[in-house]
Amino acid sequence: MEPELKSIGIRNVTCGARVTIVQPANLYECVLGDDVFIGPFVEIQKGVRIGNRSRVQSHSFVCDMVTIGDDTVIAHGVMFINDTYKTGGPARRNRALYKETVIGNRVAIGSNATIMPVRICDGAVIGAGAVVTRDIERPGIYAGNPARLLRPL
Repeated sequence: MEPELKSIGIRNVTCGARVTIVQPANLYECVLGDDVFIGPFVEIQKGVRIGNRSRVQSHSFVCDMVTIGDDTVIAHGVMFINDTYKTGGPARRNRALYKETVIGNRVAIGSNATIMPVRICDGAVIGAGAVVTRDIERPGIYAGNPARLLRPL
């Protein structure tokens, strides 16, 4: 039996001015603002919006229902999650079970962080390897699993 083969690529992406995408990358049906940088081995799914001057570094995954503000840095290997397994298993394609994530402006998210469906306020710093499970409502440095405030900014 032959497998179904799918190709990576850049399909139906709305780009602002001076966008850089380093291939290989898999981007489809998303919106990238002006001066956005996308590193190699990144997947950005449909419905994602990335603000002006933001960067997504290599090996990161940005799933459907994520909005990233302006001047935000997503470091290497960051994973966004939109399925909380609310029913005890994966939602599969039941979009009604997915939850959105909103990342503010001037946010820095460190390498290998995992971002569950949350809201992160403007100016927050998320440490490398952090697991963000709750909304972050005030600027500060957050780290750990689950991420907690280390110090305000």
